[in-house]
Amino acid sequence: MQLFLLGNGHKPGVSDVARHLLPWLRSLAQVSVVDLHQQVDLSQHFADLALVLGGDGAILRAVRQMGYHQRPTLGINLGKLGFLTEVNLEEIQTVLPGILQGQCTVTRHLMLECLVERKGAAESEPLRRLSLNEVIVFADPPMELVEIALEIDGASVTTFAGDGLILSTPIGSTGHNLSAGGPILHQDLQAIVMTPICAHTLTYRPLIDRADRQFGIRLPQPTARGTVIVDGQDRISITHEDRVTIVQAPVAFERVRRPVSSYYRTLQDKLRWGAPPSYREP
Repeated sequence: MQLFLLGNGHKPGVSDVARHLLPWLRSLAQVSVVDLHQQVDLSQHFADLALVLGGDGAILRAVRQMGYHQRPTLGINLGKLGFLTEVNLEEIQTVLPGILQGQCTVTRHLMLECLVERKGAAESEPLRRLSLNEVIVFADPPMELVEIALEIDGASVTTFAGDGLILSTPIGSTGHNLSAGGPILHQDLQAIVMTPICAHTLTYRPLIDRADRQFGIRLPQPTARGTVIVDGQDRISITHEDRVTIVQAPVAFERVRRPVSSYYRTLQDKLRWGAPPSYREP
């Protein structure tokens, strides 16, 4: 078995944990890459499993680094929430040997590909970014209304004024989408949820559609400026002359899960979903 060991070395404690784990990991498998600063082109290396130290941000960072060469990924939670991480640091020495022996499942989850096409750049390749969580088109500068036109498969869907629009995967539906009032989607679905941010209307609500469609976004007002934010990490400035297209990515996020894992149990443990009210004793 070959492993990647990834994480954000700028976060406190991550480098220390990596140094502590490395001798033990090397006694179990071949560690082909150790990269805590996104310095390695992972497309040039192979791994049966990518171990990621940190929280959800570290997972997004690792997925971005692997790009179009995704590997089965196991998150080791060093953060606060760790919605996408499967084990805690205290569990890893008990759990990992069994995972390396196949005592796990690997689930594949929808990713998006965001393309930004500049007007007059027909001969050049559009900017391409992969997304695991969401693509957000936001007003620039913040707190300024912007008109957003949404098309699906080339057909006009709506134009509304607001702070922005979130296009989220099921994995990302518990992130910004949830905070903006969007629904939680089961992570196994092949669907996209479109959630407005502070839409200046009473009638516009989140919309869910199949992921195999093509979603187009424009800023129709001549003076409009905005920012495309991909997974909170990539930021691309756009104007009314640019076009943003979002499609299902040709790769998927491969998540290593323990047999005892349950999505709804994770919702309960991490987000307190469905928890009963805390009544006081009479």
